[in-house]
Amino acid sequence: MLVPPSEIDALARCLREASGGFRCAVVPTSIDPLALVRAGSKPFGSARFFSAPGGDRWAGLGEAWTATVSGDARFARLDDVLADAPAFPAPFRYFLGFSFGEDGPQSDIWRGFGSTNLVMPQVSAGIANGEMYLMLMVPAGVDIEAIFDSIGQLRDPGVPLLPDRGAHSVTTHPSPAEWKAAVGEAVSVMRAGVMDKVVLSRSAVVTTEADLDPLELTALLTTAYPQCHAFAWQVGDATFIGASPELLLEKTADLIRLNPLAGSAPRGEGEAEDRRLSDALMNSEKDRHEHSLVVEDITRQLRPFTRTILVPEQPTLHKVATVQHLSSEISGTLSGENSPLELLGVLHPTAAVGGAPRCESAGFIEAIEKFDRGWYGGGVGWLTTAGDCRLALSIRCGLIRAGTATLYAGAGIVTESDPEAELIETRLKFRPLLELLAAT
Repeated sequence: MLVPPSEIDALARCLREASGGFRCAVVPTSIDPLALVRAGSKPFGSARFFSAPGGDRWAGLGEAWTATVSGDARFARLDDVLADAPAFPAPFRYFLGFSFGEDGPQSDIWRGFGSTNLVMPQVSAGIANGEMYLMLMVPAGVDIEAIFDSIGQLRDPGVPLLPDRGAHSVTTHPSPAEWKAAVGEAVSVMRAGVMDKVVLSRSAVVTTEADLDPLELTALLTTAYPQCHAFAWQVGDATFIGASPELLLEKTADLIRLNPLAGSAPRGEGEAEDRRLSDALMNSEKDRHEHSLVVEDITRQLRPFTRTILVPEQPTLHKVATVQHLSSEISGTLSGENSPLELLGVLHPTAAVGGAPRCESAGFIEAIEKFDRGWYGGGVGWLTTAGDCRLALSIRCGLIRAGTATLYAGAGIVTESDPEAELIETRLKFRPLLELLAAT
């Protein structure tokens, strides 16, 4: 049994004292949030998980309250919906996920995933500031005993295991030759002065003879990439997972923090080679140019909302297992009572996933990319009713449905870009998931 009977009894006692349309309960726990969703994703059919570097983790099963919006001004309209939502108390958190494009995913593989989804789970577990919580949110009319029965039947999932790949195949879209041609076309457009940067992406489809377990893969990513935000968002038989190194937005009261990454290099085999590659990245005019475009875009969008904003004069290095990036940690103090969704409305898509200028790069992406990005290049994370948030860019990610995994990776293209080098960069970014799914 994963959840001790004593904790279920404690939840029941809290609920007996609750009143109103939504009844909620919070008790201390020893349950790892990741174990909760690994055990409960199949019986509940709906699961979310988000972890931050440093140990904070939040997980949820089922849906007590949801909202979905799409189209123009989607974040502002979701903000209006949230203003009329029930006043869920701390430490309850909404899970937020959204697509790259404002109209949301259009292809069949993304069915069930909207443009912008906000969910308050029925059953949640969290670790924050060293405290561990087990939480229950029950709408009016829902059978509480049935939820308790479902929780009581959850079993400890044990140590996560590598998937049994069996026979598998990997195909990429577009082909390497086609993608390099697109990079060359982008460089030509930029040299003509139409735009300064564009992010072009590729997909890799892994097909296996056995069904994949997305939450087991998430657990493996969490262990292998502790410097990243690991996430999973399950809708029915499909789950969007990833290990993102990039903090899109953190807000605590009136303080905000962002950590854009742009400019990349592989990790070296051994300390000496790794240092050589790091030095080359730090001194690369091309990568410094690409990075500066992202930082300038974010700073320009945030400045009207901030009383103070701090931007490092020079980037530093952010290293994960397969790749290293130029990194700038931006922080600031808001000048007004701005919500996370209001800030997302001006930030997304940053030049880290779209380009600069935004309109021109968006038009180029729409014209040249022949597949649906879906939630790749969007964002995943949590919000509180108090207006705090932590959101990561949804990169280094993939959509898992039965025995098929569709992975996504991109590269920032500027005038100095070399198509072959950019292709290699995308291969490095596929590795976190591809090595789990298709290693020989």
